[in-house]
Amino acid sequence: MSRLLLRQPQTWQRPEILLFLMAAAMPLSLGVWQALLNNFAIEKAAFTGVEIGILQSLREIPGFLSFLVVFLLFLLREQTLAILALIILGIGTAVTGWFPNVIGLYATTVLMSIGFHYFEAINQSLSLQWLDKSTAAHNFGRMIAIGSFASLIAYGLIFITIKWLQLDMETVYMLGGGATIVLALACWLLFPVFPQQAEQHKTLILRRRYWLYYALVFMSGARRQIFVVFAGFLMVERFGYDVSEIALVFLANGVLNMLFAPRIGKLILRWGERRTLTVEYIGLILIFLAYAVVNNPWVAIALYILDHLFFSMAIAMKTYFQKIADPRDIAPTSGVSFTISHIAAVVLPAAYGLLWLVSPALVFVTGALLASGSLLLSRLVPLQPEPGNEVSWPAFNPPAPKTP
Repeated sequence: MSRLLLRQPQTWQRPEILLFLMAAAMPLSLGVWQALLNNFAIEKAAFTGVEIGILQSLREIPGFLSFLVVFLLFLLREQTLAILALIILGIGTAVTGWFPNVIGLYATTVLMSIGFHYFEAINQSLSLQWLDKSTAAHNFGRMIAIGSFASLIAYGLIFITIKWLQLDMETVYMLGGGATIVLALACWLLFPVFPQQAEQHKTLILRRRYWLYYALVFMSGARRQIFVVFAGFLMVERFGYDVSEIALVFLANGVLNMLFAPRIGKLILRWGERRTLTVEYIGLILIFLAYAVVNNPWVAIALYILDHLFFSMAIAMKTYFQKIADPRDIAPTSGVSFTISHIAAVVLPAAYGLLWLVSPALVFVTGALLASGSLLLSRLVPLQPEPGNEVSWPAFNPPAPKTP
């Protein structure tokens, strides 16, 4: 750990630059895994909606167990743990193509998911600690834009290697996972170990005054699963998109996110969290209802891209928590919040896989209902959130925390 603490950091060796580099490393694996999954599962392992639902439920188990990250902090610093998680994500992605069967896909998915979810929990914690509150929303938007640019590289890699070079999906999985591993090692070797601004609690924490944040996270996790699992599956199963066409859809989506995510971050600074979340959830209600009746493949693509743009507005949930949180609560609460967001995620994909066989439209209608619940909760976010003013209705606010 002392390898870089003894050296004077260069001007570019700053926490936000490390966050940006890690934001680029993660999508190189995840983008390849997501873009190839439905085609690989259907073509190589003969998946139906039932198997894809089970796989996605298994994928969410590590997310459900994200609270365990708190105990790993006794052994590793957050920065080190984030880099290790990236390496695990890369390995899980790289070996996916070696196991083209049901059990193999289940196993590699869980490995990949451990790396992804633990990285996301720690990365959120580090971001909330390292980024200044006055500019956090904009920097979160920049991180999304950088991640989208990395995704463009991943999707471009898929299109070129499969469409033009005629490489198989197994090789592309290895290229995507290997790229993440290389960047993770660069993060390890090139950056110093940054000091923590506040010593993090290393116990599980559930605070009454964070209840609205917990509720928003829970509803977001439940709603998000419907889109993540079934929107892409719809395009492959109903409209017959192949791997290169799915990669182009993801490519277009990445370009728009790269262009608009920083602007959305600035919009949150101007609008505030409550108005931003309100707009997001109204938009998602309309998108889910449209998915339930879509019969045109081009409309399905438009809905997929719009959903991702609205998803960028979820930055407002992070900045809302940053404004109301005790700085020492950030790491344990990030782990707990990921667990909360995955409570429904562990059950819903498999259950919706069965519902999909009956009526795909009903899957998306329930997504609209979940978005409606999120809309009601968003109206409780105060205009100026801070400790002691966590909810817009005074009756719902517990006593302000005591200053230690």
